[in-house]
Amino acid sequence: MTGYQLIAVADAPIDPTTTAALARAVGAVAALQPFELDGQHGVALTCPADAPDRAGAVALRHAVAVAAPGLDLAVRVRPLAAPALIVMDMDSTILAIEVIDELARRHGVGAEVAAVTERAMRGELDFEASLRARVHKLAGLPARVLDELAADLPLSPGMAPMIAALRARGVVFAIASGGFTFAAEALTAQLGFAHAHANTLEVRAGALTGLVVGPVVTAERKAALVAELTARYQLTAAQVVAVGDGANDRLMLAQAGFGVAYRGKPALAAIADAAIVHGDLRRVRAFVGA
Repeated sequence: MTGYQLIAVADAPIDPTTTAALARAVGAVAALQPFELDGQHGVALTCPADAPDRAGAVALRHAVAVAAPGLDLAVRVRPLAAPALIVMDMDSTILAIEVIDELARRHGVGAEVAAVTERAMRGELDFEASLRARVHKLAGLPARVLDELAADLPLSPGMAPMIAALRARGVVFAIASGGFTFAAEALTAQLGFAHAHANTLEVRAGALTGLVVGPVVTAERKAALVAELTARYQLTAAQVVAVGDGANDRLMLAQAGFGVAYRGKPALAAIADAAIVHGDLRRVRAFVGA
């Protein structure tokens, strides 16, 4: 069946009035299916009309958000495919923090580094240049601080049950991050990521030097990782999901067949197939129907 599917999700059952508003916003509806999944309440509206391209899908999602505020929304083009690979950003997506900001706070330079991080995530600064400048301010931080933070990384709400449920269904998870390997390695051990790609902080004499070892994981590298893993597992784009929050995740979401903005900055929300604004990361599972 061609066409597309609009998925609306909330923390409580969606009432008939809101469901009717959703149906009016999308026009012709071939099927309307309420569902409940892991405490997420939703409705999936199957629309037989010609499927919009991705830009059209985003425009539709924004229009529906105006008609039915308070819901987290996704638009998926049919025929739908079950997810086989989910590639996620780490900081402010898997994690509830920006790791570099927390390291900076513990080094006494938190405010100035956090201000740069926010601008970089909004796409106002070159990511690689801004990362190297922020890492430079960490010079002299004892390396033991990395171990202390790695032992107590705060997950974003819903992350643990979402990855557990989808991994149990055979979905492969990967980290593609402009953050740091020490945190990605801790998450891999804790949650079972199959792949993790991030930046390595240089350590000498028990302290950070203020430098990154090797090439930085940029927006372009994140997108390339999605493409490489898609080919490695012999998947179609429709089987691949990417989840992120910042402007440097735009290319990664565009490379995947289905892109989710989690608490996304405006530059990312503007191009994402789905946006999680109100709920937690369990919404990802609700969107993909697994």
